[in-house]
Amino acid sequence: MEDYNWSFTTIAEVTLSSNPMEGGTTSGAGTFIKDSTISIVATPNEGYSFINWTLNETPVSTNPEYQFTMDGNKALVANFTLQLVVALSSNPIEGGTTTGDGAYDSGESVIISATANEGYSFTNWTEGTDVVSEDADYTFIITGNRELVANFTENVAEQFTVELSSNPAEGGTTSGDGTYDLDSLVTVSASANEGYSFTNWTEGTDVVSEETNYTFTITENRELVANFTENATEQFTVNLTSNPIEGGTTTGDGTYDSDSIVTVSASANEGYSFTNWTEGTDVVSEETNYTFTITENRELVANFTENAAEQFTVELSGNPDEGGTTTGDGTYDLDESVTVSASANEGYLFTNWTEGTDVVSEDADYTFTITENRELVANFTENAAVQFTVDLTSNPAEGGTTSGDGTYDPDESVTVSATANEGYSFTNWTEGTDVVSEDADYTFTITGNRELVANFTENLPVGPAAINLGSAGNFSILTKSGISTTGITSIEGDIGVSPAAASAITGFGLIMDTDGQSSHTTIATLVTGKVYASDYAPPTPSNLTTAVSDMETAYTTANNLVTPAPVLEEGAGNISGLTLAPGLYKWSTGVLIDPDASVTLSGGANDTWVFQIAQDLTLMSKAQVKLLGGAQAKNITWVVAGQAVLGTESVLFGTILSKTLISLNTGSKVTGRLMAQTAVTLNASTVVAP
Repeated sequence: MEDYNWSFTTIAEVTLSSNPMEGGTTSGAGTFIKDSTISIVATPNEGYSFINWTLNETPVSTNPEYQFTMDGNKALVANFTLQLVVALSSNPIEGGTTTGDGAYDSGESVIISATANEGYSFTNWTEGTDVVSEDADYTFIITGNRELVANFTENVAEQFTVELSSNPAEGGTTSGDGTYDLDSLVTVSASANEGYSFTNWTEGTDVVSEETNYTFTITENRELVANFTENATEQFTVNLTSNPIEGGTTTGDGTYDSDSIVTVSASANEGYSFTNWTEGTDVVSEETNYTFTITENRELVANFTENAAEQFTVELSGNPDEGGTTTGDGTYDLDESVTVSASANEGYLFTNWTEGTDVVSEDADYTFTITENRELVANFTENAAVQFTVDLTSNPAEGGTTSGDGTYDPDESVTVSATANEGYSFTNWTEGTDVVSEDADYTFTITGNRELVANFTENLPVGPAAINLGSAGNFSILTKSGISTTGITSIEGDIGVSPAAASAITGFGLIMDTDGQSSHTTIATLVTGKVYASDYAPPTPSNLTTAVSDMETAYTTANNLVTPAPVLEEGAGNISGLTLAPGLYKWSTGVLIDPDASVTLSGGANDTWVFQIAQDLTLMSKAQVKLLGGAQAKNITWVVAGQAVLGTESVLFGTILSKTLISLNTGSKVTGRLMAQTAVTLNASTVVAP
């Protein structure tokens, strides 16, 4: 259309079209007056995307809603492009889920993801009969429609059998035998028949439990025997009481076989003497040790009599009489704690307490245990000038300490200071019910005696519940498949491996201890504690089985924590340079600390941190974890679903609970514990027990 030559009343026309026609629709065409504002709209059809508006093949806007001022006839074209489709499916359907399907522009980068359900593993992506990727996250540039299948393989669990028997067969019954998957938690139970009692569970010659319900994690076939003992004779009970209760204690109560010789004993508490044994209204013995043959149930009372206390007097006087007053004189029982107090009158100061010519105390409040009559003199000295005292206390007493108490001249400037103990914070200074300062250092001009209280508040721990390692906490390093070292390594504490044997512990130069239950290293500093393995003498194998089970339980517990509400994806997995407060942190990726970088954990001595990491934990060369504000390694737990790898000269605090490998490279140091469900490798590394 030709440009229009405007006059004052002239109008012009706007025409619209789509390219291609099936790509979308337009609105806003028509005839308009000069200088009016025109709005036109392009709407793509399904499967198409809007590109731009063109005028005479020249782009004028990439906005589907385009406004312009009318200045002549215009023929505008809305340009569209065809979208391509990505269709996804799972094989088998129950094997897992997929994301990333939908419509895309040609040439666009597409990411599709496959996530295996429990009991399945991802295999590959196929298109038709072709394998296009073996990565769960597959990225490609789209140039045509795609139909992709995420293939999954069902996991097959290794299984073991549990066989149970009773000894003797008539002694009782058992339950819990059968076939179980590897690492399943198995409970077997024994029930004694009438006339029998359960003794223990044995496997071969080893006693594995004395509980009727024995629970273990299965890693091999088990043949267990429930042992029962025949009940021998009728039994009777002996019940003992003291009269009065505070008079003394008794021993010898319990259950005895008929016709057994029983001895019961009575011991009088301080201030009491034993009187006799009675049963009902009958005196049965006047001896503290009463022996009899039991033929029936007995209920015996040990009777005690309170001793009359020897008493002594305390007499007090002042020197000079006008110097002050005293309190605490009177009559007291032998060995009673006595406190006498002296209070100086105005113009005098307390000097000391004397008895005869001996100075017995220089404290106005003098406390002693009385064993004889006492005649005490409170000595006072006349003041040259009037002075005032400052008395300080802490609330609670364990909350902190104070300084600045004492005697001062009138109008003297006084500073009192409060210092909170660990686990407490200073709150304020009070006098009576009044808050006089909220500063730990409180300065005032003294014009009278002052009694000040420094108030402290207990700091409550911040963070998730502490992770209980159980008996795994007895080890600095504990693994299931092996521990190896090269170079000059130093480990503080014990190390252990199970179900792997001692041959899986390499590089340590082990020497077996004489009892066969543990070994030690040829270089004492290599492992300062003991070394344990599943093929050592009992009870080491069963102790290690329990410790590994406790380690796995600790991993599951820590990995399933949901309170407090977790901090999600902090630093997008790179925590270099961050300062992290106490709490629960969770990542769906790995966690990284860059080379020569650090992360700071800032909190109190009782605060806790738990880090849930879905992939690997990686400390690059010279990366460091630092502690601030009293934070302690024993309160820090790293829960790693993948591997934990510490680069050369890196530093970490806390316990690592790893589902797989823990690897420490040259010069790296961990203050904490290494708990791996596969192996731990060390290279001239240091492990310090927290």
